[in-house]
Amino acid sequence: MEDQIVLIDKPAGISSFGVVAKIRGKLKAELGHKVKVGHTGTLDPFATGLLIILTGKMTKKSNEFLKLDKVYEATLKLGYTSTTGDPEGQIQEYATMTPKLDILESILNSFIGKIEQTPPKFSAIKINGERAYRLARKGQDFEIPPREIEIYDIKILKYNYPELIIRVHCSSGTYIRTLAEDIGKALETGAYLTALRRTKIGEYSIENAIML
Repeated sequence: MEDQIVLIDKPAGISSFGVVAKIRGKLKAELGHKVKVGHTGTLDPFATGLLIILTGKMTKKSNEFLKLDKVYEATLKLGYTSTTGDPEGQIQEYATMTPKLDILESILNSFIGKIEQTPPKFSAIKINGERAYRLARKGQDFEIPPREIEIYDIKILKYNYPELIIRVHCSSGTYIRTLAEDIGKALETGAYLTALRRTKIGEYSIENAIML
């Protein structure tokens, strides 16, 4: 596995760095020496799915993978909000109205194309040299500038209020947690992610990934 591209199906409950550390340890034990290992795009600990791991000399190509499009399957809970946009935050009931399917489809379609998105404060983006999530945990007030991202397609896979499952094809740099919150705001119901699974990165598919 030295100088390789390794496709991992990341389980929930472990960080992307945790996956890298496990693979690095396994390679050291098998090969008898340290091997450089890195990933090409973070998945939150609660999220599952495709993680591209590069080993050895392949780590020099990490920037090529970071720019690739992504496909996610996201499960949203409508009618509630989370302080982090996911199950790890404080959950609060927001609204109990049930959007009709045609309204829901219209709202989702409005997000397709190039849009401005403000990354979540609980993210790995650096603010003055420090990770945003660390500042957020300290209760510090700060702003993250919006960035342009592109949503190529959104499809409803299942809708049974309050649960909504969608497939999102998007550009690199897109935060699905933020997209879920923005969908909730547009619907006037509130929303947060209860599950997230990445199924594709560029032409690399979860179908070809191995379990950790």
